[in-house]
Amino acid sequence: MKSNKTKINEKNFSVKNLINASKQYIHELFYGDNPKEYDFTLDNITNSIVIDKDSKYSQNNETLTLDNETLSNEDTSKDVVLPSIDVNLEYIRVRFNSLINSDIVIREFNLLARNKQYRAFLLYIDGMCNLDSINNYILNPLMLRNHANSFEGNQNKVISEVKTNNITVRKIKKFDIVEYIYDCLLPQNSVKKLSNFDTIMSEVNSGNCILFIDTLNTAFSIEVKGFMQRSLGSPNNEIVIKGSQVGFSENLRTNTSLIRRYVNNENLVIESLKIGKLSKTSCAICYLKNVANTDLVNEVIYRLSNLQIDYITSSGQLEQLIQDDERFSFPEIISTERPDRTSNMLFEGRVAIIVNGSPYILIAPALFSDFLTSPEDLNLKHQYSNFIRILRLTAFAIALFLPGIYIAITNFHQEIIPTELLYAIISSRENVPFPVLFEILLMESSFELIREASIRVPSPVGSTIGIVGALVLGQAAVEASIVSPILIIIVALTGICSFSVPDFSMSFHTRIVRFVFIILGALAGFLGIAAGFIVYVLVLNSIKSFGVSYTQDIFSKNSNFGKGIVLSQAWKREDRADYLKTKRPKEQNEISMKWKYRTNRKDLK
Repeated sequence: MKSNKTKINEKNFSVKNLINASKQYIHELFYGDNPKEYDFTLDNITNSIVIDKDSKYSQNNETLTLDNETLSNEDTSKDVVLPSIDVNLEYIRVRFNSLINSDIVIREFNLLARNKQYRAFLLYIDGMCNLDSINNYILNPLMLRNHANSFEGNQNKVISEVKTNNITVRKIKKFDIVEYIYDCLLPQNSVKKLSNFDTIMSEVNSGNCILFIDTLNTAFSIEVKGFMQRSLGSPNNEIVIKGSQVGFSENLRTNTSLIRRYVNNENLVIESLKIGKLSKTSCAICYLKNVANTDLVNEVIYRLSNLQIDYITSSGQLEQLIQDDERFSFPEIISTERPDRTSNMLFEGRVAIIVNGSPYILIAPALFSDFLTSPEDLNLKHQYSNFIRILRLTAFAIALFLPGIYIAITNFHQEIIPTELLYAIISSRENVPFPVLFEILLMESSFELIREASIRVPSPVGSTIGIVGALVLGQAAVEASIVSPILIIIVALTGICSFSVPDFSMSFHTRIVRFVFIILGALAGFLGIAAGFIVYVLVLNSIKSFGVSYTQDIFSKNSNFGKGIVLSQAWKREDRADYLKTKRPKEQNEISMKWKYRTNRKDLK
């Protein structure tokens, strides 16, 4: 007699067979008795070069293989230019997929040097190079006969000549064909001698032209960039009335030249590095060598040099990768498109980061007050600037707390409202069937949708969407008794105040945290808002930006009063921020206006 365990196993086996039979029947019903399987896979074998390090060069004309692993950065980093032009040409064709890439141009020709002909070819990307420069300053001097390339003889190069006591001492260097082409046959301002293929690929992708010559293990990178780029224009998001009207562009060198023009000091250092294993995006780190803290500069370079990513295309992506704490919605790095603001912060001792292809420059470290100030503040008298800053700070608080305070008062604290106003609110909500929380969430969400839609649609339609959303929908919602009129006023005032925050990222922060205070006000009234505010301040005080406390200029005892949220007179701004620990603590002399005060300030007392 079989055991119970054996019976269970037989039962499970029969059920499994039944399921498999059912699957097979359904498969045969839809696909037939003998379904055909097609495997569309590409073979890894393509044209390539196999380089033997022991021999001078090696080439296999019958089977040239290059698999995907050979194309990785690790395997190709040691590939060097060989003396055989056929090997180099085939390698280039494989690396750039020239058979299917329509914009990769390989121009083969015969080069004339010392009245001898050499096989050569040019490599460049169509659309990124200036063709007139290639024709007139590369092909013309190399191909056509002239005094430079038709020179014959074995004369050596005289490096220096000194005459002493009727004796002539000459320093002579033997003839070198590489130096001869570099010095005599390439009349270009920027020419580099390269021997590594990875560097060559990066130069080609950046818009340069590469010259390969037979019998030479050196290639020449010639700068002939000619791609179209946007001209300088006014900043779109940081608009000022009294100040500079020029903004950064997407070109790295254009941005560095703008900073050079504003800083105008030889101590400005611009270090270059590339980020991304595939994209190799060019970036630049800018700082004043005699002002910026060395530890801060090293920290910025360390974070940028230790990003193991494939690509990066904008400064917004880089900002998220190098910030200290990503758990909170506070912006921790300044993003600006104004060269005057960037220059002012470089003079303060901060570090700027430029990403090629992005018109926004990152500046570190950042403080809370930096996101509530405008670049125009330094161009106005301190009375005007402080008045506007108080307005901005008030608008920031209203945009953050007003909806939560309104729902807390209407649900929990009606006694603090004047009687006439309370009767007006009750009468306006008499016909509204929804609770206050649903009303305010509905209107806030509708306002965010209108704002997002007006940004994404074409410009001529954006204003129309704002008018339709604000007037037509708002009036219709009130007349349909979906929301109360007082709530429309609250939402509109909150939206206007959020537009007063000068920084785009900080404005996003207020839009997100506003909903948190709405929920806290609906749950516990003023008690919930107070508890949320305490947590908000604690979180604000715990954030650091490149080692500097986020609220250093507000709560710190060592902060310099008059250079944070409150701005002092221009002649009182003598010291740089002590939390940056700059090499030059003094920004100006004790008596900066010597035309007015010709003695020390101590003598005036």
